[in-house]
Amino acid sequence: MGLVSFITGFVAPIFIIVSPITSYADQIYSIHRTKSSAGFSLDIPLIMLVASILKIFYYPGARFDTALLIQAFIMITIQLVLLKVALDHRPSPSSKGGDLAVPFSGARDREFEIPRPYNFWQWRSHKPFWQFLLYLFISLIALELLMSPMPTLYSLYSASLGAIGLSIEATLPLPQILSNYKSRSCKGFRVSVIANWIAGDIMKMFWFFTATSEIPWAFKLCGIFQMCCDLFLGGQYFVYGDGEAGKVVKGHTQGLGMEMRMNGHARARTPAGEKDAYLGD
Repeated sequence: MGLVSFITGFVAPIFIIVSPITSYADQIYSIHRTKSSAGFSLDIPLIMLVASILKIFYYPGARFDTALLIQAFIMITIQLVLLKVALDHRPSPSSKGGDLAVPFSGARDREFEIPRPYNFWQWRSHKPFWQFLLYLFISLIALELLMSPMPTLYSLYSASLGAIGLSIEATLPLPQILSNYKSRSCKGFRVSVIANWIAGDIMKMFWFFTATSEIPWAFKLCGIFQMCCDLFLGGQYFVYGDGEAGKVVKGHTQGLGMEMRMNGHARARTPAGEKDAYLGD
């Protein structure tokens, strides 16, 4: 019982707080080292930034565990760095792998029809990304000042922020899952990120259901959904790998198909009297 209390009261909160660093530091370094963010979905910084900002504004009304609040601040810092590095090293659409850096790029192949108003979060210029985040932050401050003097309305507003923010965070793996499915590859997405996501999910679930501090049920439900998605993403990495094997198999299959078509064409043009001789070779 003493060990469980130690993990719940000390180890788990520390793990939760540093998880943004352990999850994304390697991804940031990899993009910086290779000078390319191809294969990494830009929707990941979008999801985590919006979810973490909403979580911070959710705190005054919910007063959840302080470790989750600290994690939100660290997550914002890490995701801003990740977004900057990913944008700086984003391939152009005409370059090899350029489309992989565009979220839901499969829509161009009619595989995932997901139109976005005003080309949201698919801008080629860097400026709109930072403008959107700034306007979101200013709007939330204005709403906080407007709603806080009205306790009943503020309680509903705060609960809505929490539900929206946590629901957004729960969808974190979806853009990468779709990107991997479209390319049949996990190349460009670090296995260290997947491993940290799954490890973090396990620790969060343990903490959420054993902690004596206040953990709203919204955190628990969204955490369960996110864990299922992360496990599916881990399965994708196991099946697809970096995609090289899939390319070889695909090329070999195409080669066999071409050879069969050529042989079939040759048989069709062989005179009836020579057919047995051709088959006997």
